[in-house]
Amino acid sequence: MIRTRRLVLRAARADDLMPLHEIFSDARTMRYWSHPAHQDLSLTRDFLDWFLRPDPKNRYEFILELDGVCVGKAGVWARPEVGFILNRAHWGKGLVREALGVILPGAFAAFPECDHLTAEVDPRNTASCRLLERLGFICDRIRERDFLYGGTEWCDTAYYRLPRPVDHPAGEMR
Repeated sequence: MIRTRRLVLRAARADDLMPLHEIFSDARTMRYWSHPAHQDLSLTRDFLDWFLRPDPKNRYEFILELDGVCVGKAGVWARPEVGFILNRAHWGKGLVREALGVILPGAFAAFPECDHLTAEVDPRNTASCRLLERLGFICDRIRERDFLYGGTEWCDTAYYRLPRPVDHPAGEMR
């Protein structure tokens, strides 16, 4: 568990199901995710079951808790790829930036063999692109029509990369 100024970053729990479903069933929130909004609670339950299984060799991610309630998740979900999602009611408050500000250094410590972290974003998701850039990620490339969203829409992908900070050399564990 990690505490920031406003958040508790913690492992997932079974009681996160309904707050996560609120996020994953919202079409606007899921617009730039890897798949459309969940129409059925069982899809969110499957996600949560996966999230509950620790995989420290490949994952370093957390539930974002605000005032005792799950409002999202963030971290490395498939080494070295960073991902995040936040309940739309909390967009624009700097919560993901606050969380990733402590998660990213921890991820480099957790994965000493990684010389960089990555993120993939639909370039139309300008808020997430700006957030990644403020955190030091650099857009390597944009590939056109390389992702089929919901089986119906070809979308572009912006590929971001965050080099390991010089003050946290590869192989060093803290």
